[in-house]
Amino acid sequence: MTVTLAPAPVVSADGTPIAYTSTGTGPVVVFVDGALCHRAFGPGPALAAQLAAHHTVLTYDRRGRGASGDTAPYDVDREIEDLAAIIAAAGGTAYLVGISSGSALALRAATAGIGVRKVAVYEPPFTTDEAGAADFAGYVRNLRAALAEDRHGDAVAELMLYAGAPAPAVEQMRAAPMWPAFEAVAPTLAYDAAALGIDTGAGVPAGLLADITVPVLAVDGDASPETLRAPTRAVAAAIPAAGYISLPGQTHDVAPAVLAPVLVDFFA
Repeated sequence: MTVTLAPAPVVSADGTPIAYTSTGTGPVVVFVDGALCHRAFGPGPALAAQLAAHHTVLTYDRRGRGASGDTAPYDVDREIEDLAAIIAAAGGTAYLVGISSGSALALRAATAGIGVRKVAVYEPPFTTDEAGAADFAGYVRNLRAALAEDRHGDAVAELMLYAGAPAPAVEQMRAAPMWPAFEAVAPTLAYDAAALGIDTGAGVPAGLLADITVPVLAVDGDASPETLRAPTRAVAAAIPAAGYISLPGQTHDVAPAVLAPVLVDFFA
């Protein structure tokens, strides 16, 4: 039987409490959420349930989300320190799973000497050409303007439009029950943008990736757009010890039951 526990938050290096949940038994896997997601909203709990027979899965609220704190000023290195605190509390080593923009953070953590053993990433949303970099720069400008004026709903809308959602669909989403939850974590969209690389237009960080010495698995869905599949392949190509898998029929909203067996095999 799988037992899910909610331990006391860990305290990151700058004093920020980071809340997490532990599910299952076995070698530790830490799940790194993408934009807007946290333990109460996102794929982490479902994936943890799929992996629990093989692993102790730690899902956590990235800083500024859910029950975790948020100490200013923000820096990507602080989020890596958050991961370091969680891994240390779990025994000192862990596998990482990064989903979407959480992949960027997981890959950076792999070079930080914090006990990362392997990293699996699903569709890291880097850019691979000038047009993509220009689109990302435009998104960041609009996002910053919305956040500076506390227009959190508009900030969430900017992300959805950048991701390719039609404007009418985004307007309909504003009336959805989960919209207030999105608005509550809207300021952290700037954190995801920083992890992807604001100064580089979210380009694939080939130099950083070349320094990764642990095994990496880059995964995408073959039903996803090329704007997500191309950076996944580019990440795999840039890392010396990396593999690449494409999951048939999957999109960016990957089914945990499909992804989990791939992770179990990779972490074995």
